[in-house]
Amino acid sequence: MEGIPSNSAVIAIVVSLRALNYRGIQLNNSLFLFIFHFNEIAMNRIINDPDQVVEDAIKGYLAAYPHFFAKTAHEKVLKYPEIPLQGKVGVVTGGGSGHEPAFLGYIGKNMLDAVAVGEIFSSPAAGAFLEAFNVADGGAGVACLYGNYAGDNMNVKMAAKKAEAMGIRVRTVVANDDVASAPPEEREKRRGVAGEIFMWKVGAAAASQGYALDDVIEVAQKAIDHCRSIGVGLTSCTIPAVGKPNFSIEDGMMEVGIGHHGEPGIRVESLQNAHQMAKTMVDLVVADRPFSQGDDVAVLISGLGATPTIELYIYYAEVAKLLEAQGITIYRPYIGNYFTSLDMMGVTLTLMKLDDELKSLIDVPTHSLGLTQLE
Repeated sequence: MEGIPSNSAVIAIVVSLRALNYRGIQLNNSLFLFIFHFNEIAMNRIINDPDQVVEDAIKGYLAAYPHFFAKTAHEKVLKYPEIPLQGKVGVVTGGGSGHEPAFLGYIGKNMLDAVAVGEIFSSPAAGAFLEAFNVADGGAGVACLYGNYAGDNMNVKMAAKKAEAMGIRVRTVVANDDVASAPPEEREKRRGVAGEIFMWKVGAAAASQGYALDDVIEVAQKAIDHCRSIGVGLTSCTIPAVGKPNFSIEDGMMEVGIGHHGEPGIRVESLQNAHQMAKTMVDLVVADRPFSQGDDVAVLISGLGATPTIELYIYYAEVAKLLEAQGITIYRPYIGNYFTSLDMMGVTLTLMKLDDELKSLIDVPTHSLGLTQLE
């Protein structure tokens, strides 16, 4: 019907309004809908229909990589073709689309068994999580490792309750590695960000090595407890069904602690060079854990979608020097686009302190679209 936004546009508008309200900007809803009238959206995007972005992307995944992805009974749930494996703990996650390669890109060998996705920046439905639990269950239970967001928490709990009634044992770990989203004494309120990738890597590796469900949960919890992350944004991002940035960062400025959906950070300041930016972020992360001299760490540097790879390596070189100066040894580095925010320019830094068990699980080879590690 002309003049009424599509379903995806409405979802995107709600997400954008939420991001603006996070930033203390109060808008009249009807005015907001008028501003973002669907027929007036500027769509400089490679899409067919803004109402079908996620569904069309899933078709692309299935067409390109049938050795990684298989359909399930739910259109927004994909699974690894080789699962379920009898006697193996299933490992699943879920989250909103727009963070590619997260979340679907981490389905693979010795990685995630099934993933539920939602619309752009929106939680998967409870029914999607339930289908992921169902297809991943090989009789040994399912570990659901996901990020700390209200919608995900609610829908995972609903799905887990239904799964238990079906005879599927589900245990969960909730990632909360973002140091900017709440103080240390309120860590349970923190968001899950790129540290989720280490949680998935460790938990999935443990399951592949024959760990029982409770043991997978214990080591995945240890992994995320040992993680700290921080992000810096240089630009906003644009939700396809809206077609306009959902907030703004002025040229020459950067937002320290920005969230993956545009949640406000801890401060906005003048843009720093790579060395200064790395120092700002390393200082925040190291002080929070705290990491200390003699620690071995895994380091993950992720672009936020529009950051050139060459700049990520410039940034990593600065991080490596700073950690070395503090006596912290990088055991494994990961540099690339691992957990993004559509077309946002920026970077996230994640450190995970390693003990012998975490080293052994990080070292397990894995093969997925988002992360392949041969040795």
